[in-house]
Amino acid sequence: MPTYLIIEHFRAGKVRELYRRFDERGRMLPPGLHYLDSWINESVTTCYQLMESDSREALEEWMDHWKDLVDFEVVPVISSARAREKALGGAAKK
Repeated sequence: MPTYLIIEHFRAGKVRELYRRFDERGRMLPPGLHYLDSWINESVTTCYQLMESDSREALEEWMDHWKDLVDFEVVPVISSARAREKALGGAAKK
């Protein structure tokens, strides 16, 4: 299943509204989109979130719920083990 690093840049003056919406409605994940974990910088302006989904449409649907409060960057990512495999063509470890 594809994994995405979602970088959420909170819009100025919208952080309280964002957390209120989260408290009232939860993550609002559509079927097929899976939250893995997230981290927020100390100034509470940017969230780094890992999600999995076979459907890019599910990811877009989820972002639509938050786009009035957040600007998104979506980065498809793979594990470091998978990156090694791609780079070395499956060569054995030495």
